Amino acid sequence: EGAGYPQLLLKGSESPHRYSLRPSQTRLIASAEIIVRVGASFEIFMNKPLRALAGDAVVIDLDKIPGIQHFSVRDHHEHHYHKHYGHGPARDPHIWLHTGNAAEMVKVIAGILAGKDPENSALYAGNAARTSIRLRSLKMEIDRMVQPVRTQPFVTFHDAWQYFTAEFGLKFVGALTLNPERKPGARRLAQVRETVRKTGARCLFSEPQFPSSLVRVVVRGTPAKIGVLDPVGAKLSPGSGLYFSLMRQTALEMTTCLGSSGG
Repeated sequence: EGAGYPQLLLKGSESPHRYSLRPSQTRLIASAEIIVRVGASFEIFMNKPLRALAGDAVVIDLDKIPGIQHFSVRDHHEHHYHKHYGHGPARDPHIWLHTGNAAEMVKVIAGILAGKDPENSALYAGNAARTSIRLRSLKMEIDRMVQPVRTQPFVTFHDAWQYFTAEFGLKFVGALTLNPERKPGARRLAQVRETVRKTGARCLFSEPQFPSSLVRVVVRGTPAKIGVLDPVGAKLSPGSGLYFSLMRQTALEMTTCLGSSGG
């Protein structure tokens, strides 16, 4: 804040899992001095355009920042958390859903901005310091919010929430799919229904970017309720407060659904 405004390449309602750039977006890439993305394995659609158009722009791959905590993609048979810093199993790309990771991102982005725009280096440093304080406060706030529902099991549409549930100690027991672009078959739906039954899952969370019909099929005839979690803040207003709204909204949706009675 205070030294320009970043341009968003995708709107919140557009899924990075499946996307083709429009001409206006390729022009944005070609004119950018700094480009920030999660990483090459997440925004796959950007890889070729970046090689062709980015020129001398600094490309910040957030998943390569030192200090970022990584987890491996889960296999949905064992729901343990595996820290991953080198080669090995594929990394879960949803790194932003962890306030500690967000703090590391802020530091690196502020440093790169200061290098590109030294006249405003003090502004960037001050913004980064204030944001870090806000992130610590956010973590404490969410810790308090989710405390009453930490032992309540739940299922999600796709496994985007490993970082959030690990940071705040929540009881994830399964997901409909690992890849949201791949529709789960009848066998997978039956497996998840059995997981809901065996674990007593209180909620099954859908996502606004994907059809909720499969979620309704799974919970039919069970006490589980349906909630909505949005890992990218599709319906939130862009700006410096979006991340904080996203994390609070996630915590609120979880506590509301998990804290309610089934039926």
